[in-house]
Amino acid sequence: MSSFVRGRLRAVGYAAKGAFLLLKNEASIQVQATIAVLVTIAGCYFDLSTTEWIMQIFAIGLVMTAEGLNTAIEEIANFVHPDFHKKIGYIKDVAAGGVFFAAIVAFVLGCLIYYPKF
Repeated sequence: MSSFVRGRLRAVGYAAKGAFLLLKNEASIQVQATIAVLVTIAGCYFDLSTTEWIMQIFAIGLVMTAEGLNTAIEEIANFVHPDFHKKIGYIKDVAAGGVFFAAIVAFVLGCLIYYPKF
């Protein structure tokens, strides 16, 4: 096996470890994962079309990715400056704003998918 392939496999392992740590330790990701499971069950119940599944999976991935990046930014900020600092607060607020945008997109997509089914 080439060193390139070994390196990629190692990278996948680190990424899986990071995803596991997020799910294990971060309440915000746990909430989002629960919502993802619930809307997946709803998607099966309502027999979503392929396009609706694509939109739903995209929304889940978008929010989970944003939450993970937000957590990483907050952890770095806390490590660099553990005490309150106005600039660190700004950085954390901006990162949380990114999650907010992702959540709005996911909510709108959810409404587009499920509203017509009721």
